[in-house]
Amino acid sequence: MEAADTSPNPTPAAAERDSEEAEPDAGGERREARPADPEQALAAIRWRLDPETLREEAPDADELREIRDGLTGKLGSALDNRSRARLLSLRSVASRVLGELDDALADARLALTYAEATGELRRTALARARLAEVLRWRGEHAEADRLFAEANSPELPDRLRAVLHEHAGRSCYDQGRLTEACLHFERALDLRQGEDPELNARTTLALDAVAERAATGGFGPKPRSREAVLGGERHPVPTFDEEQELWGYADAEGELVIAHRYAEVQPFREGLAWVRRPEASRWALIDTTGAAMIEANNGYRAVGSFSEGLSWVSMDGKGRWMAVDPTNIVKIPPGFEDVRPFRGGLAAVRQNGGWGAVDRTGQVVVPTRYHGLTTALADGRHVDGFTEDGLAGVELAGRRGVVDRTGRVLVTPAYPTLVVHPVAFLVGDEAGRWGALDRRGEPLIDPVHASPAAVVAEIDRLLADTSPVL
Repeated sequence: MEAADTSPNPTPAAAERDSEEAEPDAGGERREARPADPEQALAAIRWRLDPETLREEAPDADELREIRDGLTGKLGSALDNRSRARLLSLRSVASRVLGELDDALADARLALTYAEATGELRRTALARARLAEVLRWRGEHAEADRLFAEANSPELPDRLRAVLHEHAGRSCYDQGRLTEACLHFERALDLRQGEDPELNARTTLALDAVAERAATGGFGPKPRSREAVLGGERHPVPTFDEEQELWGYADAEGELVIAHRYAEVQPFREGLAWVRRPEASRWALIDTTGAAMIEANNGYRAVGSFSEGLSWVSMDGKGRWMAVDPTNIVKIPPGFEDVRPFRGGLAAVRQNGGWGAVDRTGQVVVPTRYHGLTTALADGRHVDGFTEDGLAGVELAGRRGVVDRTGRVLVTPAYPTLVVHPVAFLVGDEAGRWGALDRRGEPLIDPVHASPAAVVAEIDRLLADTSPVL
């Protein structure tokens, strides 16, 4: 069957110019990619999508080899982690489409190492997706699916998330998980809301392939949960006995695995849960078998679930919070009036009436001088502390700004309202008008819009001419 031409094809690695090089700049200008070079040449290729395998094909293999050689040349002078991550993963794309999967795998794994070293969410997501696609072509679907799931954070731009769902769907298609594939394809379309004709065309082709395969072999096993794809252990869940008025834990099938004997329980996190017996005023820590890891006689009247290997605990239940590990070793001494779970290696804390953040050693990273440290996201969610990209909203005297994971102030607290967008900061003024700052805190869109949605639409228009890269 002849391969269909579905160019341009913003594949998981494709939206890189959306998320890295094509970030809008102050005054509505866009940071241009470097002058015509192998990266631009790769972006200009009109990829074909095979309607049976749902794999990309290069129209000119010799041209692609020349592009790969050019990427190799650029790597020779790339010294920073960002550049090496990008160039290695792009070279893996070229090798993959050329069918040289061993080389593609080596480049993609090294690219992910460099990307993770940058600590940047979008760059790491792209590197994971490119590695996942190599693994998909090699038939190593379990790891590919896990990487696609890890990459697809709700904090990424919708355009990139749609592409990640599309490629996760292709991996499910390879495995005969056709219902699950359809769910990914539908999610991709929902995220773009019909505004991406190339995505629509590719998805139509993919759904036709699903229908043809399902007609002979059915739709395959039922869809997996994200947790199942990630391979995480399914922990027991709290269950309440109304007659005894006590809590226990049941497994995924509803079978009781830890007896009803507790007056209060918390959900399992990282394989551990805090519980309190009726006769006790203090909490104990148990593992998934019900065995005690920390006994109640250690005196914790208030506890928080484990996160990144640490739990905040308080002896008096009112303050002086400290952090302990699962063996009850104190990792951060007492001294905080209020705390939030660790996220990305940092936790929001309140000390002497002010909010800031500490790392896992207790080192103060963000000074405890703010009246609040809560981050509003563009999708409507709020997080206590930092985003996956290492940004946090701070409040001072009713005004909001942004700090990064090093404590550096990116946006001075000067705005009545501030929302973290995947490529910008949406800001509102006293009159209810909305505009945007770029990720450096510089003006991007004047505050003339009636709503955040209108600003997001303007940001999308600034990015609309981005040249996608496979």
